[in-house]
Amino acid sequence: MSFWGSLVVVFLAGLATALATGLGALPFFLVDDVSDRWNVALWGVASGIMISASIFGLMNEGLAASEGFPTVLLAGVVVGVLLVVVADDVLDRVDVGKYADDEPERATDGGAVEGVREQDHADDEHGHNHADGEHGHNHADDEHGHSHDHAELVHPDIVAEGDVKKLVLVLGVLTVHSFPEGVAVGVSFADMGLAGGIGMLGLTVPVLAIMMTVAISIHNVPEGLAISIPLRAMGVGRWRMVGAAIFSSLPQPIGAVIAFAFVRSAREFLPFGFGFAAGAMVFLVLSEFIPEALETGEGLDSKGYPELTAGLLGGFGVMVPLLFV
Repeated sequence: MSFWGSLVVVFLAGLATALATGLGALPFFLVDDVSDRWNVALWGVASGIMISASIFGLMNEGLAASEGFPTVLLAGVVVGVLLVVVADDVLDRVDVGKYADDEPERATDGGAVEGVREQDHADDEHGHNHADGEHGHNHADDEHGHSHDHAELVHPDIVAEGDVKKLVLVLGVLTVHSFPEGVAVGVSFADMGLAGGIGMLGLTVPVLAIMMTVAISIHNVPEGLAISIPLRAMGVGRWRMVGAAIFSSLPQPIGAVIAFAFVRSAREFLPFGFGFAAGAMVFLVLSEFIPEALETGEGLDSKGYPELTAGLLGGFGVMVPLLFV
């Protein structure tokens, strides 16, 4: 397959992970609320998948591509972690709330506007406190607060208005957050057509690429749910929630293409790419996904620990078949 044909395949894989984010809104087509217990479990599943795919997939491939001591691989891990730290800082500095609070409208599932409902925001250290509406309790922005920031950023009214400056800001911040996930997908396709893999639709796809595409896609489902919960509380229609959730992950296929093109044209940096993606993924899990799960489970009698543990084990279990292919 030509280089440009490979880019198309990688872009489609990244697009598939972005579309998977929309699945997080689908429970609201069946029920009016999603319990905290299930939400914690879903975050656990996503975390288990991401950790196993990063350590047993990306790191193993990075070690195999390294010669001697894996200096380049470890450098990639450090840079991947630093990118997440910088992304945290950027998200903390950008006042996304003012865009969500501009004339918040309440829409029915049919898209009609029922009126304006003011959202009460108690000031915390970031100046926002987002009501979780359907769950009946408030979550103050924590150290990272990305799920709640995403909910404001992807508010359909912002997207529908089409204001260029607003959309540039939204895409910029979402790119900072989603880029490591797109990189993981792109790097995993580095050996497509160059080494053994699994035959799919006439293509030889590396096992690692399948692992990372599945991992990122499943991880995006609870992230889409986290975005949809507060939007549902605002009265946003179901299909608009799906669109908003997908919009939040659209930078992923772009990141995937950029990473793939880089490691294919500069293969001496392939270990760096594997380390970068693995470092970013594991740090995201430890600094965001697990704390988010535990915050969601605070109201449960178990504090969410059994649900999180079961989800983590389930996530590892999902990856086991691919680890031994």
